[in-house]
Amino acid sequence: MKRLILLFSLLGLISSCQKETQTIYNQVFESDDPLRPELMKKAQETFQSVTPREYRPNPYEKVELGKMLYFDTRLSKNGNISCNSCHNLDTYGVDNLATSPGDTYELGGRNSPTTLYAYMHKQQFWDGRAKDVEEQAGMPILNPVEHNIPSEEFLVERLKTIPEYVEKFAQVYGEQTHETLTFDHIGDAIGAFERRLNPRSRFDDYLDGDDSKLSALEKEGLTIFMEEGCTTCHSGVALGGGMIQKFGIYEDYWTLTGSEKIDNGLYDITKRESDRYFFKSPSLRNIEKTYPYFHDGSVDSLGNAVQIMAQTQLGKKLDDAKVDKIVAFLKSLTAAPDPKVIAIK
Repeated sequence: MKRLILLFSLLGLISSCQKETQTIYNQVFESDDPLRPELMKKAQETFQSVTPREYRPNPYEKVELGKMLYFDTRLSKNGNISCNSCHNLDTYGVDNLATSPGDTYELGGRNSPTTLYAYMHKQQFWDGRAKDVEEQAGMPILNPVEHNIPSEEFLVERLKTIPEYVEKFAQVYGEQTHETLTFDHIGDAIGAFERRLNPRSRFDDYLDGDDSKLSALEKEGLTIFMEEGCTTCHSGVALGGGMIQKFGIYEDYWTLTGSEKIDNGLYDITKRESDRYFFKSPSLRNIEKTYPYFHDGSVDSLGNAVQIMAQTQLGKKLDDAKVDKIVAFLKSLTAAPDPKVIAIK
């Protein structure tokens, strides 16, 4: 009886602590605290830290299965590439190439975006044709220029010859359905792993209330970033990834990027003239490390990319000092993935 009383007392204490923590969180982020710097208040209204971010809960076994698939070259027909080949987690989820070679070494048509924070985006791919990372994961596998797998059945039958996969898929999906190793479950598991790729940056610490995490120069850059209108497309938790926008509102993008090919963007899917040159606004998290920039990887310099965006999207020519300060702020978004999350056992 005494043990039961002690157990209930402990549960009550835990519940009380959780409520107190939530109350403190609400006070810090939802009240008009006069002690918070004005710039921080504006930033917290515009952006969001990864700290309270809700993600689809996935069991450890599914995440580990997704990790195994992410790094496995057997997900390409000839075994030449894995997901990690184009989205290398040792280099912030990209390969730093303008366009990436596929299973037959043919180059893809667009730059490979980072998989870090990708699940936070409203849609996937440069043209937004996939609704989430689970759907996106299966598409490159069947693309003849990318993984080159001829059909869903081809890959499923290949993986069924590998006892470890048969066992792991049964373990993860056995209670849900009779058929455990399916193409949809392959994408679902990869997506579960990608939903763990959300490392904290110094800017997250700043948004969580630590004013010391940004330097004076970075704060100047943040101020300029917001005042010049960059937050129209780059706000929220991912600082982007939330809309499809025309690239080249005030000037044709290719005149400034020097693009060898004029990509029509969303128009290639819809064939609507109003969608010509529309692309997803990318996340700016880890932008320091995910060069080259834009849908075709046509620009290597982050400073040049900032200036091009100001001219094409805002109709402004920023002076070098402003560009340098914005770049300084953007570097506060750099965060490497947790080695424990991406380590291969």
